[in-house]
Amino acid sequence: MFSIVKNLANSKIQILIDNMSKTQEKIEFYSAEMEKLGLSFDIELLTKVTKGLGPSIFRKDAEVVSCSEESELETVKKNFLIKKLGLEDGESLDAAIKAVCEKMGTSNKNKYRAIFYYLLIEDLGLQASYTDDDNSEEEVEEKQEEVKEAKTEKKTEPVAEEAKPAEKAPVKEEKPVAKNAQEFLDNFDWHKYEQGIEAVDENKLKEFDKALEGTLGFVDEREVIEGKVVRMTEREAIIDINSKSEGVISLNEFRYNPNLSVGDTVEVLVDKREDSTGQLVLSHKKARVIKAWDRVNKAHETQEVVNGFVKCRTKGGMIVDVFGIEAFLPGSQIDVKPIRDYDQYVEKTMEFKVVKVNHEFKNVVVSHKALIEADIEVQKKEIIGQLEKGQVLEGVVKNITSYGVFVDLGGVDGLVHITDLSWSRINHPNEIVELDQKLNVVILDFDEDKTRIQLGLKQLNPHPWEALGEELKVGDKVKGKVVVIADYGAFIEVAEGVEGLIHVSEMSWSTHLRSAQDFVNVGDEVEAVILTMDKEERKMSLGIKQMTPDPWTDITSKYPVGSRHKGIVRNFTNFGVFVELEEGIDGLIYISDLSWTKKIKHPSEFTNIGDELEVVVLELDVEGRKLSLGHKQTEENPWDKYEDEFAVGTKHTATIDEVVDKGATVKFNDDIVAFVPSRHLEKEDGSMLKKGDEAEFQIIEFNKEFKKVVASHMSIHKEEEAKIVKAAAKKQAQEAEEAKPTLGDANAKLQELKDKMDGKK
Repeated sequence: MFSIVKNLANSKIQILIDNMSKTQEKIEFYSAEMEKLGLSFDIELLTKVTKGLGPSIFRKDAEVVSCSEESELETVKKNFLIKKLGLEDGESLDAAIKAVCEKMGTSNKNKYRAIFYYLLIEDLGLQASYTDDDNSEEEVEEKQEEVKEAKTEKKTEPVAEEAKPAEKAPVKEEKPVAKNAQEFLDNFDWHKYEQGIEAVDENKLKEFDKALEGTLGFVDEREVIEGKVVRMTEREAIIDINSKSEGVISLNEFRYNPNLSVGDTVEVLVDKREDSTGQLVLSHKKARVIKAWDRVNKAHETQEVVNGFVKCRTKGGMIVDVFGIEAFLPGSQIDVKPIRDYDQYVEKTMEFKVVKVNHEFKNVVVSHKALIEADIEVQKKEIIGQLEKGQVLEGVVKNITSYGVFVDLGGVDGLVHITDLSWSRINHPNEIVELDQKLNVVILDFDEDKTRIQLGLKQLNPHPWEALGEELKVGDKVKGKVVVIADYGAFIEVAEGVEGLIHVSEMSWSTHLRSAQDFVNVGDEVEAVILTMDKEERKMSLGIKQMTPDPWTDITSKYPVGSRHKGIVRNFTNFGVFVELEEGIDGLIYISDLSWTKKIKHPSEFTNIGDELEVVVLELDVEGRKLSLGHKQTEENPWDKYEDEFAVGTKHTATIDEVVDKGATVKFNDDIVAFVPSRHLEKEDGSMLKKGDEAEFQIIEFNKEFKKVVASHMSIHKEEEAKIVKAAAKKQAQEAEEAKPTLGDANAKLQELKDKMDGKK
């Protein structure tokens, strides 16, 4: 019971100290907040306001007041200002509250209650009133209820009754609380109210602890000590730790030790000196864990080698029991070489090093590889010190990747790149080597630290180019297998480790280059001609089109100028069409030679790739290997007959087909489309022809070479007008001519006038 009293007293004292320190922290915090708001304040008044809030300052929901919630402000006004301080409700009071909210700032709607009360008291000049009665009615009533509860708890506490058998003071103090709340709160014993017992002086507690030290049966909780098994039942073991009572531990905690018997000494943890029934509570399992962690930490610090039992597999590694703690053994830390069968290690006891301890998550990582690496480190240094380029060593294939093979040279790893495995081209290293295979390799290169070693396997055998006979020369025919295909050509293996390139241009006589896949496939056996060969550079170029005659050899006899042929459209350009007459013989049809009548902007308007066209050979350049073709020449030029039919001055009736910017077009037939300038669209009545109007047109321009025809409607009626005017002018001139006096008439009149003058008449 002494220990119970001591612990309770210690906890109550600490809570009281904590509350006092927290109150001071709140005062300092509110002072800092006031300074942030840029407000001057009275620290004494702020301290009284804060203390007046009592324990509510430790409750987060009571720390803030919301200026944006009218209901909360209304409660503050009624309970604090009106009821407690006796102020009258009105516009002036609302204005004071509004002013306080503006001082506190509107950027954050929640502010601290102590600052809110302080500003109200300061702005309203109520410091004296607040000093007399700091708490609202609600808070005073709350404190009264809390005092009553403290009294009830005191009556039900036996220890308190023994100390003070008749304590009724708190009930009598309720009236002074109403008169002077601050004085009551200052003198109120919060420790006794909250904890149910009076505070015990710290010095007395220390003297009590000192008196207990060294006495029989005094043990500290959470202490690991040794105990003796004094009795065993079917389920439990009774352990004596030389205390006032014995402890009981379930046999489940000793499952790892089925031979446990009476008299054995075991490690136990004092979980509780006394439980609710006064029984000593011990734990062997917890003691083992604590001791195990101590041993693990020590092994980690000293790099001690520990034994562990491999329990099972898990994702990424194994679970190992070390001192009763489940440690993780990563798969990469089992051995220096990759492990393919994890199950072979399960239920085996092995040696490990503790490489990582995470106290926060209670994780332990161990490594068996670290022990192996330590053993081979000396051997590794010895091997590295003797490395030389060109040296041949024996090694074991440790790992195979898509890009090469890692070989263990006895603690030092080297890489044989896939290109250094065989003189022949291979797709994957496993075509040459296998895992754990022993083989000889040659050192090709290594870095300054000799940590990266480049090895070679094919270099142990002479290069195949050196075995080629002298009789093999340019122009010879060879057979080989296609081993690699690229866009630009195909590589042919003509002998083991000897390859030649057939460029795509050497696969066909056709000038239209295609992909190598159109001619050969990987694995095909082909026959080719050696075009070039450089044994020093170990390069060879081949050709397969040379296996067939060059079609341009007898081109003049097969395709003379003027001859007609049929070909396949192979390609388009902006200026024409390429037509293939046969493999390797292509000709170009210029866009102007496609049609006599159609105006073609791009060859795709006239034909499609793959179409068959009839052509005529127009020109032939044997040296330049160029052939000029024509398609329109296969037909008669219709413009020869149109030259007479649509001669200048001829008249034709047609309909306006389209109206364009500077005139209109008239379609006389499928080939002849004439242009009518805007001014030549004028009718006889002065209006203009429109799209769809039918009228008579006169050809005013015809150009066969440029296929240009210009027509006019205006010239039709203008010509008629000209004829009428000309006829009228002619008639008028005729009448005038007839009206003119002749020479005979003039002589007669003159004679008549003479006679009259002579008086003969």
